[in-house]
Amino acid sequence: MTLIAKILVALVAIEHLYILWIEMFAWETVGKKTFKGSLPDHLFTPTKTLAANQGLYNGFLAAGLIWSLLIDDPMWSRHIAIFFVSCVAVAAIYGAVTASKKILFLQGLPAILTLAALLFLPV
Repeated sequence: MTLIAKILVALVAIEHLYILWIEMFAWETVGKKTFKGSLPDHLFTPTKTLAANQGLYNGFLAAGLIWSLLIDDPMWSRHIAIFFVSCVAVAAIYGAVTASKKILFLQGLPAILTLAALLFLPV
């Protein structure tokens, strides 16, 4: 992977670690501010467990992206990164269709740009 691709992969991983933190540990505080308008305030407490589950999945995405950066073989590293970034892009598209169009820009755009870097920049 090129340095640009590695930086983009790292940024997507950091974004998903941040989402993990919001959904697993700060759902009723930062989550309430972040998702204002998407979910009524009175539903944050009852949906805390559901949000934590979503956060765990975001953590798995981040872990896969971080793992791709730790692999020595450049082709294997690239393929693992492509898989996990593609998962992020698909999740963002689904989220944009089912929850909020903002997801496509906040999560999808970084993932799609990273995927383009992984596919089109030299290894």
